[in-house]
Amino acid sequence: MKNDMRYRGIRFIDLPSTKIRGVETVIHSFLASLYAVMVHPDIVHYHNIGPALFAPLVKLWKIPIILTYHSPNYEHAKWGGFAKRLLRFSEKVALKCADKVLFVNRFQMERYPRAIQDRSVYIPNGICPPDLTEKKDRLAALSIETGKYILSVGRITPEKGFDTLIRGFRAAELKGYKLVIAGGVEFEDGYMQELKSLCGDAPVVFAGYVYGETLAQLYKNAALYVLASRNEGFPLVLLEAMSYGLDILVSDIPATHLVELDAGDYFPEGDSVALGKMIRAKLDRCKKRTYDLSAFDWGQIAGQVETIYRGLSDK
Repeated sequence: MKNDMRYRGIRFIDLPSTKIRGVETVIHSFLASLYAVMVHPDIVHYHNIGPALFAPLVKLWKIPIILTYHSPNYEHAKWGGFAKRLLRFSEKVALKCADKVLFVNRFQMERYPRAIQDRSVYIPNGICPPDLTEKKDRLAALSIETGKYILSVGRITPEKGFDTLIRGFRAAELKGYKLVIAGGVEFEDGYMQELKSLCGDAPVVFAGYVYGETLAQLYKNAALYVLASRNEGFPLVLLEAMSYGLDILVSDIPATHLVELDAGDYFPEGDSVALGKMIRAKLDRCKKRTYDLSAFDWGQIAGQVETIYRGLSDK
């Protein structure tokens, strides 16, 4: 144990792991599950199927288990054959052991048998109020101008569809606009190089991993937000863009239908030609929008989770 700190009544415990790619999550999940058995809490809450591989260890000690199912990771292109098989096995283990399953995507929940759905509930991710900063210094540092760029935010991984986005941006043949991609690279260096090659001479800015003031300025001053993902659990970045009142374009996948959007906000997943045409059309009538995000209030969501916690801990 390397660290132990508290914040607003929450105790954070930092357990060791390794930097070896592919096994760091497995080792950390094992140690976290082992620690849970040692301290015997009222509830153990696993976030997603991978970390829940060792849920049977916790179950053996009759500790109630909650699983938040974020996404089927085995559908992501970054994983090899063995990792995908391990994740599928972990999914079976997690769903079997969990006393309650919280799905952030109701379409994902509906894919499972009734026996699993009876122990499940759809609780989406929430959104914090936007930071409506008036500062623009971070834009200048990235050599971009207010209202003159298209924004997309996410980790640089193949399932996020940034290749489709760059092709669509180039197909739009815009004058005076840049494309800003804000997101960090973990292990997908090859995909990043592919994206840079796709750019050619197009004005594409890779902002890297950004947060706080920089991210707020990027959202606040964009002309359009595009989500080109091939696969999503729950698109939190889409909610963030909506909270800033941005006009949006999203790939037509199940996860993007978890929010209320107009038919004209969707483009066929992977179709860069259609995306290019729709980008042009959106920018021709560029506007700010107002969305109803009341269903994604963190206070309401926290209350739902608390009710589930109390129901399990009182048993």
